[in-house]
Parts: sequence; C-alpha cells; structure tokens
Amino acid sequence: MAPATADTVPPAGTPATVSADPLPTWQVNGVVWSMVTVGTTVYATGNFTKARPPGVAEGGVGEVARGNILAFDLTTGNLITSFDHTLNGQGLEIVASPDGSRVYVGGEFTAVDGQPRTRLAAFDTATGALITSFNPTISNKVRGIAATNSTVYFGGNFFNVNGKSRTRLAAVKAADGTNIDTWKPTADDNEVMAMAITDDGSRVLVGGKFQTLNATAKVGIGAIDATTGALAPWSSRPIPTKSGSNFSYVTDLQVVGDTVYGAANGEGGHWFDGRFSAKASNGDLVWLDNCYGASYGIFAQGQSVYSVSHAHDCSSLGAFPETSPQTWHRALAETSYATGTDKAAPGSNSNYSKQPVPSLLQWYPTLAMGAFTGQYQAAWAVTGNADYIAMGGEFPRVNGKNQAGLVRFGVKDKTTNKSGPVAAELAAPTAAKQFLSTNIKVSWKATWDMDNQKLTYEVLRDGGTTPIATLTQNSAFWAKPSMTFTDTSAPRGTHTYKIRVKDPLGNVITSAASAAVKN
Repeated sequence: MAPATADTVPPAGTPATVSADPLPTWQVNGVVWSMVTVGTTVYATGNFTKARPPGVAEGGVGEVARGNILAFDLTTGNLITSFDHTLNGQGLEIVASPDGSRVYVGGEFTAVDGQPRTRLAAFDTATGALITSFNPTISNKVRGIAATNSTVYFGGNFFNVNGKSRTRLAAVKAADGTNIDTWKPTADDNEVMAMAITDDGSRVLVGGKFQTLNATAKVGIGAIDATTGALAPWSSRPIPTKSGSNFSYVTDLQVVGDTVYGAANGEGGHWFDGRFSAKASNGDLVWLDNCYGASYGIFAQGQSVYSVSHAHDCSSLGAFPETSPQTWHRALAETSYATGTDKAAPGSNSNYSKQPVPSLLQWYPTLAMGAFTGQYQAAWAVTGNADYIAMGGEFPRVNGKNQAGLVRFGVKDKTTNKSGPVAAELAAPTAAKQFLSTNIKVSWKATWDMDNQKLTYEVLRDGGTTPIATLTQNSAFWAKPSMTFTDTSAPRGTHTYKIRVKDPLGNVITSAASAAVKN
C-alpha cells in the first residue's frame, strides 16, 4: 500500500481519524490507569478520590467523591451517577467480559465499598452492583486480566490465589471466583503487565517484564493454552532480550479479530518502546513500529490504531525525528496495516531490521504533562468504540484547555471539527519584485493542522478578499514546506499580500500582510 496521509478528511483508501477537538468530559483529581468501553459506557480505574464536571476547577461546583473507579458516558462525557463505588487502593486494570455483562477490576485494593475484595472484583454492568459471588483472594497486585464469560484469567506479581500456589498467573471461575486448578502457567522471573484472549477463547496472550514463561524463553510476550495452561505457538519476538539493567516489556494488549496490538516500554537507550501488531492465532509479526518514547496503551478503531505514549522520535516510520531539546508527542494514530518497511536503524538488541511498519496518521492533539504520579506523563490508557475514543491519565490540559485526567475525541460526524490550521505558525509572507519584470514573487512557509494534512492556501493582494491564486500543500508539525507564488498580473504600483489558509472543514486563518513592494 502507499504511505498513509490520513486525517479527518483523508484521501480515498486511507482510514480517517477522530477529530483532534477535545470533547467535554468529567475530570478526576489523580490518575486513570486503565479504561474499558461497554456499549457507550466507559469504566475507568486508577488512583483518584474526586470527579468533577468539565470546565470546573479542582474543588469546584459539582465535584463528587469517587474512590479509584468511575463510569462515564462516552457520547456525552457525563458521569454515570448510578455507578458509585470505592476501592480502598488503586485500580490498575479494568476489562469487560465478552458479552459485556461484567467488568472486572484488578489492582492493589483489599476492599470495595468496605467489603473484602482482595485485588480482584467484578461488577454487573446492567445494575452497576458489585457481584457478591465473585470474591477470590490474591496475595499481591493484579495488573493484567483477560476474561471469557465463564473464566477470568489474570496476572501480576502474586504467588498465591485462594490459598494455593501460583506464579504470577492464575484463572478462576467467573461464577464464584474459585480456582481453576488445571490452569497453572508460570511467569517465572518477573511480573505480568497485560493480558488478552483470542476471540475463540482458545489462547491467552500474556505480556510483561518476564524473560521466561513455563520455564521456556518467551521474552515479554507469549501465548498460553486457555484450557491446559501449556505454552501455545507464538512466533514473533517484538520484545528484545534483557541485557544487564536494560530491557523492554509489554504494557498493553488488545485483540481485534485475528490480530493483537501491543504497546511497549523500554528501559535504556533506544530499547524498544513502540508498538507492534501480530496474528493472534500464532504470533506471526504483522508490523513493528519502532518509534522511541514509552507506549502505555493501545486501541484499534477500524483501520486506525490509537496509542498513548511520550513519543519523541518516529524516524522508524519516516515521520518526526528526534529534536534537541527533546519534544514529546503523547497521543498518536497510525494505520492498522503495514505500509512500508522500517526507515531507521534497529533498536537496542532488536530482533528485527527493515521489518514492516505502519504509517502515522495526521492526528496530533496536545496533552500536557502531569505530575500526580511523579512520572511526569500525560495519558496512560485509551479506549473507545466506532464513533469515539477516550483517553485517561494524569494530564491537566488538552490542546491548551483545562481538562484533567479524562478526555474524549469523536469522529468527524460526532464532533465540532474546530481544530484548524495553526495560526501561530503562519508568518506574514515576503514579497519581492522580480528582476527586469513587473512580476512579484510571494513566498511563505506552510503551517500545519492537528487533524488535516492537506490545507488550501489562498493568496490575497492589497487587502482584497478574492484570492488571486489558490494552492494546496501537505504539511505536518515537523514538515512545513516553503511555498511560493508569482503574481504576473499585479498592476504597476505598490502592493501587499496576505495568505489565507483553510482546512477541508472550513476552519480559516489569515496571515499578517507582507511589507509593501513596488513593481
């Protein structure tokens, strides 16, 4: 396929993104670690004590208590008041059963609403109630969960479940939380961070910091038979083998049809912390995006894949390079399919070179860095449905507007589409009479748009509103070409020029006037 240049109004054959316009959403006073969508309801968990309406400052009118878990409407951003629970410790992961009847939350808590729930709990999505019959006891934190309608698989850094020995992986019955003793795989040397299950329920995909599963070398990711607990085939090696104190690990997994999408974090210079896609049935690599800057969450919406990270170098994809001082781009979108091969050198200890890569899509909202966790990140989680995506984390602002911890974005038909060409980066053009001619050459540098790559530039003369020329140009924040137009019809005299820029959705900016030039 040709390289993608998508946005909210992409060329034919390229997937559209959601708009970069942040939609009003209830906020939190801490951090959201994980989210899941059931229908039009988003369930979010993390470390927070309060929720408040959009546009309201912390402690302001309408703020309510929420203890590390809440739900909001994905279409409106409004808090769902009927879902009101308190975890006495932070939640780290939340997932839904395939039929959407339950959500499971795991983390570091030992009680829900004052009732004992040791690091794993279930809620009924129809009633919002805590499910009393599901009450397993886990000895330490739960970070990854994958559920069928009858079984809950989970992983983390625990060694005992319901009084029985387990090594960071376990399964219990959804009906009553009792152990499934035939499923006892092991993450031998380090913790499990993410899990997913194939659509047919036959394979549990496990990601994390481990170097071995079931005493077999499986670095960072592997597959386990959902019935027996034995290793299942997994062919690719997106996570490089640990070297000294340097390593990479999987932070998130999402299965969509026959494909699994993964996010990774790397500890060490140029250790893999991008994203990858593989066949869920056998682990065959589809693509590996070697952008640098830790990735924390991933969500596929049609042919667009959204991720949250602090990406600072996407040379791998032929996109933005490293800068000095370093700059971070904390929300990205890319194609779900490969469009070419890696354009940069392999990462540290990588198992791949010139492997298939996707293309970035033109979607660059600005999420401000937060400080709540002391890790100084922005978003940690992303979820959604066919019409919206939502991001959760510790960010205080989105596109310069106060919006703390939660935000939504909608597809073109569900949003305001007000993110237009960036006025601050459109300088006045220069105008110069050409030698031995009455022609005037007008020159300027293109600006860019957060969610539209192709912009229309109109050249205006002498304060007029009817353009004397119309040009189109693709641009991005790291690639703003120089543009020129030669005015061959200017009458003799003194002239000034302005540049008017439009995106496909009607957002318009106009530059200041050039200095006057006489022909």
